[in-house]
Amino acid sequence: MLNHMKIVSVIGARPQFIKAATISRVMKAREDLHEIILHTGQHYDENMSKIFFEELSIPVPDYNLGVGSASHARQTAMMLQGIEEVLLKEKPDWTLLYGDTNSTVAGALAASKLHIPVAHVEAGLRSYNRLMPEEINRIVTDRISDLLFAPTQTAIDNLHKEGLAEVSHLTGDVMYDSVLHYLNIIADDPERYRVEGTPDEYLLATIHRAENTDHPDHIASILDTFGKLTLPVLLPVHPRTRKIISGFSLPSNLILKEPVSYLQMLTLTKQASKVLTDSGGLQKEAYFLQTPCITLRTETEWLETLHDDWNIVTATDPSLIVDAVNSPIPTAPQSHAFGTGNAAEIIVDLFTKNC
Repeated sequence: MLNHMKIVSVIGARPQFIKAATISRVMKAREDLHEIILHTGQHYDENMSKIFFEELSIPVPDYNLGVGSASHARQTAMMLQGIEEVLLKEKPDWTLLYGDTNSTVAGALAASKLHIPVAHVEAGLRSYNRLMPEEINRIVTDRISDLLFAPTQTAIDNLHKEGLAEVSHLTGDVMYDSVLHYLNIIADDPERYRVEGTPDEYLLATIHRAENTDHPDHIASILDTFGKLTLPVLLPVHPRTRKIISGFSLPSNLILKEPVSYLQMLTLTKQASKVLTDSGGLQKEAYFLQTPCITLRTETEWLETLHDDWNIVTATDPSLIVDAVNSPIPTAPQSHAFGTGNAAEIIVDLFTKNC
């Protein structure tokens, strides 16, 4: 084991902040580990970034590249340049990456070309839809990583099929760790995390994936279908999505909200009748909180959530969405496919054992 092993954690988007907070808490308790947080600035709006660092008690990043929004190629290129400069300066023992964003693949490319070992949290996810930029990011990152932390058995199976068994480890899902941790915090002061103007009964929705936001017919179909639903639809709106939907006729039962904090989002998810989303992370959080989910995509990476109709994939088909919203609430118990809430400890232990 190396003394004071240095790890650079690369994060840039909201879900990565949450995963990083979970693992950072464990690393802080270890005298042999020193973490440096590199924020690419992929999400640059204050509501989508700064508030999460404060609320989740993540240390202020040691570096913030401030890259912001751009085309995939331009954004990734700027990240590559910035990450490389930091890695050359810091000379870490490992680079730790999360998820499937441009920040993830940029970190993997920069580190691997400098011969710095790469570890990937949430490895092995596959939608088998290469039209999704996230799918390309996953495949590339897993292929060039030295240590792969798979959240589920399905993810491990995918990695084995791709010849990556030797560097793959089943750890459980750090998002499950996170939800358990923050539910306790919410329980201590539930009023603090209640979103003003929330109806007693509502459906919670999010739309942000390019496969929906880049296609006006998809957005139009989703919004039109929302208008056919009986309950109010609460939609916290990413700035990019707000701009896109501003040109559409919005149904009267749609309630737009500014982006909310993570603990507020957990509260909204837990109290919602059902969730409608194209987000991978929210599918899981809904599952952990036992709130039925409707996935507004043609597929999901999280096959485990589909068991017993806790999650129903509808894409943007109006009749499928309406049927899923009106379907009975599942009564079957959920599986323990995402681990037991100690994924972060397993991941940090694997770091030290592989050095």
